[in-house]
Formats: sequence, structure tokens, C-alpha cells
Amino acid sequence: MVTLPVAGRDVSYTVNPSKIIALGLNYREHIAESHSVKVRGFTDEVPAEPMLFPKTPNVLIGPQEPIVIPRFLKRYDFDEPRVDYEAELAVIIGKRCRDVPAENADACIFGYTCLNDVSQRNLQTGDRTGWFRGKSLDTFGPIGPRVVLPQDIGDPQALFIRCRLNGKTVQDSNTRQMIFKLPDIIAFVSANFTLIPGDIISTGTPSGVGALHHGDVVEVEIENIGTLSNPVIDECRD
Repeated sequence: MVTLPVAGRDVSYTVNPSKIIALGLNYREHIAESHSVKVRGFTDEVPAEPMLFPKTPNVLIGPQEPIVIPRFLKRYDFDEPRVDYEAELAVIIGKRCRDVPAENADACIFGYTCLNDVSQRNLQTGDRTGWFRGKSLDTFGPIGPRVVLPQDIGDPQALFIRCRLNGKTVQDSNTRQMIFKLPDIIAFVSANFTLIPGDIISTGTPSGVGALHHGDVVEVEIENIGTLSNPVIDECRD
């Protein structure tokens, strides 16, 4: 579990979801670069409906905690091993909802925060069962640095979203570039799965994804939320 401050309030929030549902291919410019990451299921086509995949709660770590590239990956002897950062806006669900209409979706949101959808590309590409394992390794979901309530976020569909790797900006976009907007995302996800308080929906990443290595520091910054910073450690180098 991760405990985060609630912006503008003298309280904290314990991040403890029953499930984390994430979106793939929700920014047009990321679709354009999809061939560069060679992931099964990536195409040049804009999806007709949100493309969902799970991340398991064991991925969650807080600000300044290390993203750990696990030792067991060495067993595979990948020619080009690759673990990528992905800056994303995350929505925390505030009440139980099932098949909620898009026009009522805002009432289901507790708050917003940053999430880094760290992804092991070789597993994501090679596993016949899909993206599950490559997205759900321990520490592969940094979250934070705070939770911002809906009344304090401004327009969540007009926030700049950036990622910096060792101080260099590598992703730079705006949530207005999402293909599927937040109300439609919540409506679609809740039609498929009952959402309960604490569940997380991560809304996709813009272009500029790239590899993480031992000793890196990766930062996800979203307007009106703040900056989530995490170091990277390769277990084979500790």
C-alpha cells in the first residue's frame, strides 16, 4: 500500500485498489510510434473502443521509491532487454459504480494523481497470454506524489503531462490529446467491470516512451498535481 497526501487537505489517502485497469493506445501520437516498441496488439489504427489491460496492485510504489528491474529477466538472455517508462494520468474511483452513463461518470471520481505505467517490453511482446506479466512486475506502478480532488484539479481534460528522464524531457503532451475522454473511459470500464472505491483507471500515455536503466531517475509531471520522481535499480547491479 502507498499513502499519499490529499492536496489542500490535512489528510492522507491510502492507495489500496482491488484492481488497476489501464488503457493502451489512448493518444494518437503514441499510436504513431507503436511500431518502435514492437508490442503485440499495437497497430496504426485508432481503436474503436478503449483498449484495456490489467496491472496488479503489487506494482504500486510511492514517490522516491525505486523501480526495480528484476534479476530473473537475465534468465531469458534477451538480445535487447527493455523496460520502459509511460507517464499517465490516473483516476481513483470514489464510489461503487456499474455501467454508469458517461454523463454521470464525474460523480464516481474520488481524485486524480500521476502514474508511471512501467512496462517490460520483451515479456509484453512475447507472452501469448497478452500484456499481463510485462505490465505487472513488482514496483512497475509508481504513483503520486499526491491525490487531487475533482474540485481542485481544474479541467482534467486540459492538463499538460510530461516525463523527464535524468532531467531531459522525453514526453510532453496534454490530456486534451486523449482519444477517449475521461467520462467515456469510466462508462466503458464500468460496463465491463464493477468499480469499487479505491480502484484505479490509468488513462494511457502520450508519445516519447523509452527505456529505463540502472541509475536513471524518471519523473512524471502533470499540471495541478505535481511531479512523481523515482530512481531505477537493476537487481543485477546492486
